Amino acid sequence: MFEATVRDGVCRLARPNTRWLSTGHAGGEHRADAAYNCTVPEGWHRTDLDAYVAERLDAAGFDTDAATGPALLTGVHQRHARRARLGPVEAVVTAGVSNPAALPVHDRRRRDHGAGDDSVTTADDHHAGTVNVVVGTTRALAPGALPNLLTVAAEAKAATLLDRVGVPGTTTDAVVAACDPAGDPAQFSGSATAVGAAARACVRDALAASLASRYPDGDYGVDDPESGVVTDARATVSALAPDH
Repeated sequence: MFEATVRDGVCRLARPNTRWLSTGHAGGEHRADAAYNCTVPEGWHRTDLDAYVAERLDAAGFDTDAATGPALLTGVHQRHARRARLGPVEAVVTAGVSNPAALPVHDRRRRDHGAGDDSVTTADDHHAGTVNVVVGTTRALAPGALPNLLTVAAEAKAATLLDRVGVPGTTTDAVVAACDPAGDPAQFSGSATAVGAAARACVRDALAASLASRYPDGDYGVDDPESGVVTDARATVSALAPDH
């Protein structure tokens, strides 16, 4: 499991020689000893993200001589981070929802799902929200199982947010999935597997606990958000082939 260290608003999640897959700003696959979650200050507007992360890790006294793993950014203080463990899986989550990304599914005003509509509400550059999820397993996952673990974690995040907040995510959410190449091999990581089932539970419980810490009165502010989007455009839908 991860060794967690928090200094100067930076959380380091360390485990030697870990495979990481990130949807963060410098995403993709990494092989490194740690991943990071950095709290940015109010009014933060830096765009040189790699340089900014390097500055933050150096200021926090973390060794960056070795290969640096993925780093996520959030406006949520690390005191609201929560971790959950079950079986071979652990998840660490920080949750803020001031910039919700709503996705209406049922539109009573429009019954024709074949009608296109290119209107959409877009977000400004405020990033005080963000749900960051890091989920890892002690198993050595097959090549396709690591991205599938990321998918399972994202699904669990969306389901939990829909239940607690009423939206499936925010405009700046990110997920990191990790596995131990030296662990017992696992070919699959779907929701019916030991890894996938544990990941769903860990993400759900860590996210719910982080929300409870960040919003103790249960007022998430999504009815009057600071920023966010509503994707209410409707795409044109058609069959791939005639239906006989």
